[in-house]
Amino acid sequence: MSRPTARVLALLELLQTGRQRTVGDLAALLEVDERTVRRYAEHLADLGIPVESRRGRYGGYRLAPGHKLPPLMLTDDEAVAVVLGLTVAERAGVATTGQAATASALAKVSRVLPRALSRRIDSLLATAQFTAPVRATAPAGADTLLGLASAAEARRTAVIAYTAWDGRASRRELDVYGLVLHSGRWYVTGHDRGRDDVRTFRLDRIASVEQGGGSYVVPADFDARAQVLSGIAAVAWAHEVSVVLRTSLADARERLPGSVGRLTEHVDGVLLETRAERLDGMARMLAGLGWDFEVLAPDALCDEVLLLADRLRTGAARGAGAARPADPPLTNPPFRVG
Repeated sequence: MSRPTARVLALLELLQTGRQRTVGDLAALLEVDERTVRRYAEHLADLGIPVESRRGRYGGYRLAPGHKLPPLMLTDDEAVAVVLGLTVAERAGVATTGQAATASALAKVSRVLPRALSRRIDSLLATAQFTAPVRATAPAGADTLLGLASAAEARRTAVIAYTAWDGRASRRELDVYGLVLHSGRWYVTGHDRGRDDVRTFRLDRIASVEQGGGSYVVPADFDARAQVLSGIAAVAWAHEVSVVLRTSLADARERLPGSVGRLTEHVDGVLLETRAERLDGMARMLAGLGWDFEVLAPDALCDEVLLLADRLRTGAARGAGAARPADPPLTNPPFRVG
């Protein structure tokens, strides 16, 4: 939607309050001059919407008394789906401009629903509870999101103004391969022409999007979601970890989210490659999977697994196993350093 069209609709929204507004007030609210307001009002009149004008120092516009726009034609099921969709989107951090956008949309939808249905939906929202907490978001601008989506669909290179985590600003020529929402943040991934590599960028750090001159073809086997998740998993944490899991690749992908690390087939099972800030936490994760595994790197991870095994054995010895002879030490544990 172009900006002038959006402002014409915004003018209509302001006039639906039922009272007359001065040209000066409307110009200030729409951030345009008074001449432009008059042009917008004429545009509404051309569309058949009865906008009444009043001349003079305090002149302005209002909708003709008794006029109502056609109601939003939604069935009860459709209305519930729209309202719940907006509510879930707000909680998940999907909104492009934060909670204000979804709250405004919910208010507009509620305003045009039949009164009885609106009351029932209000009751639903007042009594419904959600197990997932509201996610803190890093909202991306609608212009950024839509601009990148258009570039991806048209297979046209986008030029983005990007600010990195350390404050460095740069302009990138990006062949957009996909957009991914993860943990309340939007990401774009694709081929960075300047670096000649596939890169991932956070949309909330993109200041502007322009259309470039290049065209491209997305690789047939490219998985934008996997690329973004593996990139997040490969942040500069302290330890590089390589572990062979004694299971199938299908089972590993079902049990482990993509953000854990890179999973590939291995002659002895599945190779997990990732990074970790704390190796004791990685040891607990591996133990909780229930599969045999082989630690390839680092050696310190195997030490943490052994410490965890000792703590588990000590805890078991204090309980029901205290009255029986101690188990012999492990001679062939289900893990080893490669």
